Amino acid sequence: MKAHNEQGLQLLERAVNINSGTMNHAGVRAVGALFRDQFEQLGFQTRWAEMPASVQRAGHLIATREGKQGKRLLLIGHLDTVFEKDSPVALWQRNGDRVRGQGVTDMKGGDVILIQALHALKRAGALDNTRISIIFTGDEENAGNPVEVSRADMLALAKHSDLALAFENTARNKQGGDTGTVGRRASSDWEVTVQGKQGHSSGVFSERAGYGAIYEAARILDGFRQQVIEPDLTFNPGLIAGGTGVSVEGSRAQVAGKNNIISPNASVKGDLRYLNYEQRDRAHAKMRAIVAASLPGTSASIEFHEHYPPMAPTAGNLALLKIYSQTSADAGLGEIPAFPPGERGAGDIQFVAPMLDSLDGLGATGSGTHSPDEELEISSIERATIRTALLLYRLTR
Repeated sequence: MKAHNEQGLQLLERAVNINSGTMNHAGVRAVGALFRDQFEQLGFQTRWAEMPASVQRAGHLIATREGKQGKRLLLIGHLDTVFEKDSPVALWQRNGDRVRGQGVTDMKGGDVILIQALHALKRAGALDNTRISIIFTGDEENAGNPVEVSRADMLALAKHSDLALAFENTARNKQGGDTGTVGRRASSDWEVTVQGKQGHSSGVFSERAGYGAIYEAARILDGFRQQVIEPDLTFNPGLIAGGTGVSVEGSRAQVAGKNNIISPNASVKGDLRYLNYEQRDRAHAKMRAIVAASLPGTSASIEFHEHYPPMAPTAGNLALLKIYSQTSADAGLGEIPAFPPGERGAGDIQFVAPMLDSLDGLGATGSGTHSPDEELEISSIERATIRTALLLYRLTR
């Protein structure tokens, strides 16, 4: 396997030197074509899953092979990055034992690790008769809407699989060691809409004029802060607008107002991240109760919208991590503990985690993801490839 490290690094360089920001559909397809050739060399049947024009995404690369032995595996990666076509961030810069570039860790490094592990199995004659499905999505960084359409192919593959493995970057724990991801928090959002009575500011707080929409919005947010907090749950107000005229579209707002006018309108938009549906339901109930307890002269409502479901740290996920950790230890690479689930953001594996025992974080090790400083530790490709090849071998016997 060591003899093929440079080959893997060259493949990674070719992939990173193609900009594949989510909305650069041609770039996403070009990276898909590069990896598609690799899967066909490995004997997989491949296809490109196009998305309807209304979804406004490039589509996904799917590769499958049929067999009769071992577990049916679903392997997940993605082709897109957060760096769009006009990004000033350099594509590829190698500095000794590290590489900096667009998506080098998140997650083209993980894609290459998966491919290199499969090549290792093929060279050992261990890929024959295995049952493996692979999907490299083209819109992980910004999933197309509706997700029922953009993730339909992934869900269909999951229905015919026993386990799911995803190759997002390997997170480091506080001791500096590699970890495995057995849980990831859901990604959802909320919007609070507030109405008050417009009037002269001199009457504020009176029974006649009330408190106005901005005070009511502040009360609600402070209520969230004081009453809803629990471990692994966060809710962040990312946009707030208030005044005499409020117009909010997506992530932009237009407002007008005067110091001597009680504001009649306010809007707050934020995200909510939770680890399981029970936690979500508790948060929703508390937030609705806080919103309903309006100040005099005001009223408010809240709406919730789901995006990525939670990947709860189930017993099955922990059992899969135990196998992975033992594999790593047997290879002389040390045991792999679980990364704290509440500290990882959303990822594609969450769409199938409610259906299958799942494990994420099998990819490359680096730092600065989603930033101009994103970089990869080159030696992590070899470590992760060895672990992955042995894990796939054991799961498919």
